[in-house]
Amino acid sequence: MEQNVRKNGIISRFAAICAAAVLSLCGAAGYYAHSLPDRLVTSGDGSVSVQTLLPVTVHREPPAGSERAELRLFGVVPLKIVAVTTVSPSAVYVGGEPFGIRMMMQGVMVVSLGEIRTADGMTAPAREAGIQVGDIIRTVNGRDITGNADLQEAVACSGGESVTVTLLRGSEELTRTVMPVFAPLTGRWQTGMWVRDSTAGIGTVTYYTLTPAGEVQFAGLGHAVCDTDTGERIPLASGEVAAVEIRDIVRGTAGKPGELRGTFQSQKNAGTLRSNTAGGVFGTLDRLPGRQMLMPVAAGGEIRRGAATIYATLHGSTPEAYSVQIEEIRENDENMRNLVVHVTDSRLLEQSGGIVQGMSGSPIVQDGRLVGAVTHVFVKDPTRGYGIFAENMLSAA
Repeated sequence: MEQNVRKNGIISRFAAICAAAVLSLCGAAGYYAHSLPDRLVTSGDGSVSVQTLLPVTVHREPPAGSERAELRLFGVVPLKIVAVTTVSPSAVYVGGEPFGIRMMMQGVMVVSLGEIRTADGMTAPAREAGIQVGDIIRTVNGRDITGNADLQEAVACSGGESVTVTLLRGSEELTRTVMPVFAPLTGRWQTGMWVRDSTAGIGTVTYYTLTPAGEVQFAGLGHAVCDTDTGERIPLASGEVAAVEIRDIVRGTAGKPGELRGTFQSQKNAGTLRSNTAGGVFGTLDRLPGRQMLMPVAAGGEIRRGAATIYATLHGSTPEAYSVQIEEIRENDENMRNLVVHVTDSRLLEQSGGIVQGMSGSPIVQDGRLVGAVTHVFVKDPTRGYGIFAENMLSAA
């Protein structure tokens, strides 16, 4: 009798252990089925792998180059069917150097709307006509507006008659009719809108490439140049690139982003800015930098959580390597905030507090590949920030 009780107890404990293991296995399978990407990338040799704590294997049915594969936990438990994309490996020269940009807009951007004091009281012609902050003014009475002076002259020439304004709001072109008013204080006809026609700033080069003709092309920032007041992407009419030397650092603290401060080194341009996109700015340079590191570009599926390196310039114009951790990978993020990086290098933390303005574009390297670029800092935690995949920057270019 006692032996039967002991035997039944052992069986019960074993059954409980088995049940717990099954539940744990089901939980792990559910987690990986949800969290693993729906697309994997191979760079041409046919091999595909995923980085997980528990072993997850990739099984591709013949033919070897098929576009689908099954992910299995421990090589046995089916998790999901994923797409497999084969890409040709690219190689670029890794950057890290600071650069300056001067941008002229396509039209002028409305950054503020206000009231005008007239002999009859206060009025706001532009606002009353339906013009909004962030609108891009393209023409006035059919005349192209390329700068603030053009707008002032077009309004002055109205003589108090209404003017027809063509503007861009997002991707939509609109027409508004504005009635200027005479402002005794300035002695001019005014509309009550304040605009910006250009901007300048400092960023970091992510990578360089050479065309067959020997032209040096570059990519930087990893995000668009946006207006400081409106947050809208600036439509580029023309742009210049200048060499920059970093002179000072404002350390970042929680709630207050820091910045790199530098000076443009020469009146002579170092290159030309050709596009301002959500994936970064792109253009050409007069020459490659003296320091050259040629690296392959990692596909999204080749990036893993863990140790990585960023190249940034905190003094002068020569980049240095700093250690970071890739804490999160967001393959399908619609804002291309694909990576979360955490600065762990004591030198960088001591000098800048972490990621600061001006470091946007700093290349992120892992396992001998360019995986991305730093783009944004966490305002509440300057030791952390977002990054974009390098392959997304190549696509934007």
